[in-house]
Amino acid sequence: MIDFLNNLDNLIADRKNNPRPGSYTNTLLADKAKAAQKVGEEATEVVIAALVQTDERLIAEMADLIYHSLVLLHTRDLSLADVVAELKNRKR
Repeated sequence: MIDFLNNLDNLIADRKNNPRPGSYTNTLLADKAKAAQKVGEEATEVVIAALVQTDERLIAEMADLIYHSLVLLHTRDLSLADVVAELKNRKR
């Protein structure tokens, strides 16, 4: 599981370093405000799905939130590794 997330994180980093015309990821990477807005939208959709929708819908919305969160991190030159390091620091 972590390998998949690392691969996704690396793919987003690659898109940032080697932009592809027409890439949705590159559109978000080029506009930090749009990337942040998408995280907010997806977070709201996760809450709605958790409260009144199916498990399948919750999974789909959570996947969107994770993807958009990783993209947002990369707009600030941060990565999944930075988040993992923070989580490790919180471990008691």
